[in-house]
Amino acid sequence: MSTYQSHLTVLEHSASSYPDAPVFRVPQSDPSTGQDWSSISYRQFKDDVEFTARYWRQVLKSDDVPEYSVIGLWVSGMTYRDVLNIYGLSRAGYVPQLFSIRLPNPEVVLELLTKADAKALIYDSQFQPMTSSFPLPVHLAIEKGDMTLFTYELPPIRSTSNPDKLVFIFHTSGSTSGSPKLVPCNSRWLDAMVAKANVVSTPRDPRRQDVSVWLGSMCHIGQTFMFLGSLQHGSCTIQPTKIAFSSEELIDMIHRCQLNRLNQFPTFLSVHLRNARQNPKLLGYLQRLDEIFFSGLPLPQEEEDWAHKNGLNMKNTFGSTECGAMLHAIGGKGRDALLLRPIPGTSYAFVPIDADTQSESGHNTSARMLELVILSSSGDCPHTSLRGNDGHFHTGDLFQEVMPGSYAFRGRNDDWIKSENSLRCDTKAIEDNVRATCGDLIEECIVVGTGRPSPALFVESAPGVDHEKLKRDIIRKTRQFHARRYLHEQITNPNLVIIVPSKSLPRTATKGNVRRKAVEDAYQAELDRIYTSLR
Repeated sequence: MSTYQSHLTVLEHSASSYPDAPVFRVPQSDPSTGQDWSSISYRQFKDDVEFTARYWRQVLKSDDVPEYSVIGLWVSGMTYRDVLNIYGLSRAGYVPQLFSIRLPNPEVVLELLTKADAKALIYDSQFQPMTSSFPLPVHLAIEKGDMTLFTYELPPIRSTSNPDKLVFIFHTSGSTSGSPKLVPCNSRWLDAMVAKANVVSTPRDPRRQDVSVWLGSMCHIGQTFMFLGSLQHGSCTIQPTKIAFSSEELIDMIHRCQLNRLNQFPTFLSVHLRNARQNPKLLGYLQRLDEIFFSGLPLPQEEEDWAHKNGLNMKNTFGSTECGAMLHAIGGKGRDALLLRPIPGTSYAFVPIDADTQSESGHNTSARMLELVILSSSGDCPHTSLRGNDGHFHTGDLFQEVMPGSYAFRGRNDDWIKSENSLRCDTKAIEDNVRATCGDLIEECIVVGTGRPSPALFVESAPGVDHEKLKRDIIRKTRQFHARRYLHEQITNPNLVIIVPSKSLPRTATKGNVRRKAVEDAYQAELDRIYTSLR
């Protein structure tokens, strides 16, 4: 009978194998006045998780919440406290349902709690006024030092033999029909994550401890996955002062914390690559890193070429909320270093899309486009509620096979784009809402914003229309629609509504549809200016 590993079995083993090694480095002061970083050992982390588990077990028991219940966690996912709450709830015998703070609408959160049959919610202090009327027990996420000590005996950590046991609930990173979807995760899926994370996070030099940096929120799969890998190898994770940390903070982490593996989304990594062109000291630090890991979006070709020319050890991984990391590159300094291959142990198919779909998706190329499909036989194939009618999971992500078994990402087979945090946004849903609410005010519209903090709306207007009034009218008429969406999906600022002349946006030659990528390319300078002004 198969048994399945989890984040808790990994922690148990690592705390025994690397008890005194640092698992976290956390900031202790303002970087402008000279930063220091404190260490938390594997032994301390395990003890803190169990302390947190006893606390929440007793608190939820007093609320008459049964063991194995789903418990919502609406927190940043960016602090040691958040990791303790996530792992502590699991250790106490509950199923964490993880909400991002980028989903600020309490109505949507309550709907998702109800869909998951959650029995309680633990929330960040910023959401206290929004949750006071929730019809289930709600508790403030507090620091370990503020928790009461309870002596509740925790059961031993054991691997489960039940592949369908629910262990986590994530949510899709984009909204469908006004709300994210539930992503239920069972023990078979989590076991596959553990195995894949082991491969992705293997240290370049096993004789020393790997030190990496927080990729994103633990309420999303990216950092959850990377932390699973770090734990298995006894590595250390640095908590930065913010996800978009400065190049000065990066140098400080390398100097003070011995960071040797930089993990970042491309939008933030690009800042360091650009700064390194004018800063030889920063370039030298980047060249000495064992690995510069990025995921979620491709790097701009110019930056990829510059990194190769300057000898940076780049490594690319492709993943999603539903499946974690799926494809990863060999890495290194060669020109083919960023081509992607399936992670060993997975079972995927690359299925050709038809020529008509390829043309309408804006992929005007003679090369064959392939959709990545996660087969039902693969351990990381997500919950059946997310699969297609054939039982497999169709990602909608398109690739070209550049060399046998090696692939390059070529966008998506739908209208979704990814923001700077690699979170998804359904552009068609926004466009349809604009047409439905503002159809009498506009001729055509298109949403862009790949790699940006939030989307932007281009609108073709009839001659003689007051542009500023049109912007305000669109924002007013679509406000209710955007209020239900993630922050990275919202268009609430008139500056992100760009009015252009009638029939001026680039279109496809066959059906005359506006071409999203062509609009982004044509207006890149204006978009750069707008987003810079909004920082």
